[in-house]
Amino acid sequence: MNKTELINAISLDAELPKPQVERTVNTLLEKISDELARGGEVALLGFGTFTVKERPARTGRNPKTGEPMQISASKAPNFKAGAKLKASVGLS
Repeated sequence: MNKTELINAISLDAELPKPQVERTVNTLLEKISDELARGGEVALLGFGTFTVKERPARTGRNPKTGEPMQISASKAPNFKAGAKLKASVGLS
């Protein structure tokens, strides 16, 4: 399911107009992104927690030449599924 399909499904289930659902979904995603950009986390009880994971610097290989190269430390978004979400997909 992509974003458009999600918006359509929510619109049908909640009996709300698509533009309203689209604004709500976009705002939700924007707020999660903003909080992660500040280094915070977003915990949705039962669903999961969005965090920022620190990746340390490491040595990798240039895919074209095979030569070793230094890869800088970086940050990446991370999601850990909550108990209810895991149970709903049979992961617990």
